[in-house]
Amino acid sequence: MAYRFPMLAAAAVATASLAGALIVGVSRQSASATESQALAPAPTFDQPLAKTSGSETAILSGGCFWGVQIVFQHVQGVREVVSGYTGGERGTAHYEDVGTGATGHAESVRIAFDPHVVSYGTLLRIYFSVVTDPTQLDHQGPDLGAQYRSEIWPLDEAQRRVAEAYLAQLRSAHLFPAPIVTRIESARPFYAAEAYHQDFATLHPHNLYIMTFDAPKVAALARGFPALYVARPTLVSASSTPNSARQEASR
Repeated sequence: MAYRFPMLAAAAVATASLAGALIVGVSRQSASATESQALAPAPTFDQPLAKTSGSETAILSGGCFWGVQIVFQHVQGVREVVSGYTGGERGTAHYEDVGTGATGHAESVRIAFDPHVVSYGTLLRIYFSVVTDPTQLDHQGPDLGAQYRSEIWPLDEAQRRVAEAYLAQLRSAHLFPAPIVTRIESARPFYAAEAYHQDFATLHPHNLYIMTFDAPKVAALARGFPALYVARPTLVSASSTPNSARQEASR
């Protein structure tokens, strides 16, 4: 029965080669899709930059929060980006529950930024240019379910006016190949995700999912917004997230 071992080895090599080819193909397709997404125009209506340094918060949902977080962590004027959940109740703000798609939560990020350096409208421009595909309903790329929806959560009337005006501007420009389905809803309580999700893309740069779907977004940010791109990401402070003994996650 010695012939079985070379056959098994050959089968393993063939399987690995096929998987490798598939991975390369998906990676190239993802990178190509990111590169081909149009750079959104600057908002015609926006809050002017503040005269002095300060702090403002934005909450956005645009697919897997690993990728959303790392993009905004590379934006000048952003002080912190926390991955989390919003849209549902506190009791279901846990990764396993949110993953069912039945909690009302969306994977989201809470962005603390300096309005003296970057405006809310500029963050939305980056969001539509790099982070999310606003034509995909209740999914983003390979991630399916309402928890991956594209949604903007204004924290006050000023943010709502900017978001509504910008969405109307983008729809009038017919920039995207299909109707925009991104929603705007007043902010709900935000719950920070488990500690092992924070800074995941930075801590796991060789994770296959990160390499395939999120690294191209950071490259697109650097290419499309060179004046706002910072090479060193702003990481999450330990005080911003709940304690967790878990260290790994998978998509």
